Amino acid sequence: MNTEAIILKTAARTVEIERQALEALQEQSLNQDFARCVEAVHVCKGRVVVTGIGKSAIVGQKIVATLNSTGTPALFMHAADAIHGDLGMILPDDFVLCLSKSGETPEIKVLVPLLKNLGNPIIGMVANLSSYLARHARFVLHTPVSQEADPNNLAPTASTTAQMALGDAMATSLLALRGFTPQDFAQFHPGGALGKQLYLRVSDLYPQNEKPQVAPDAPLHETILEITSKRLGATAVIGPDGLLAGIVTDGDLRRMLEKGSADLNQLAARDIMTAAPKTVLAEDMAVKALEKMRKNSITQLVVADAAGRYLGFIHLHDLIREGLI
Repeated sequence: MNTEAIILKTAARTVEIERQALEALQEQSLNQDFARCVEAVHVCKGRVVVTGIGKSAIVGQKIVATLNSTGTPALFMHAADAIHGDLGMILPDDFVLCLSKSGETPEIKVLVPLLKNLGNPIIGMVANLSSYLARHARFVLHTPVSQEADPNNLAPTASTTAQMALGDAMATSLLALRGFTPQDFAQFHPGGALGKQLYLRVSDLYPQNEKPQVAPDAPLHETILEITSKRLGATAVIGPDGLLAGIVTDGDLRRMLEKGSADLNQLAARDIMTAAPKTVLAEDMAVKALEKMRKNSITQLVVADAAGRYLGFIHLHDLIREGLI
């Protein structure tokens, strides 16, 4: 068998074994015990302290990150460090989630009695239901894994996949019980494109730009100078009543020159403007402005209030700069 065939066969076997582990998780573990555990965590006044050893500890750190980002206060405590002083981070109302495939690791067996003496409820996420951890936990989250995905059935692979999935299931169930909204999510994710999609508004961006505008009777050369000097590729046309009458873009100028039929010296802004241009409200989300630009294949939008008063421009470059694209 050549190298490529070995790689693909091994990879396919790995994915298949992990798929089977997730299927078993769905069929056997999402049950009344799981629901009772989530309900108890939902009403608890403390945090979820997640602990484990080895690869389970790494999965535990990811579960903590997911819980925190979805509204459930959580922190990670390494099982080995816990018995050397870190137990002090546990508060009376905290739940402790212990991750262990076997439920028999020495650190966990030392830690569990200490947790019970503190009186904190223990949640055991474990594959072996007859293990020490499973017997002493108040709640058991079962991760049924018949074999690991590596050829030697040794490296934590399918078991850690199951732990990760069950941790996600717990976090999202708690999210649903708390009625966690996109706005709540944005509070915990203020950085990066995801957070900005959820909280950044047009009003955060357009004041940074110039505010090009001309009157409807402004001659062509004045209109061109306004577009060029303000460097937004367009200018608003404002009527005598102070309301937005139209927009002239550099594309409008090109199309006007291509026609070549009019006397350029006689043209005014009203002759080449686009009336009733696409606009966006200052209080709209910036991502809404992006969607409107994409839908209409344009690079800028006029910002106006509900009465049609001109406020400024938001440009595609503003959205690129903020990482929304």
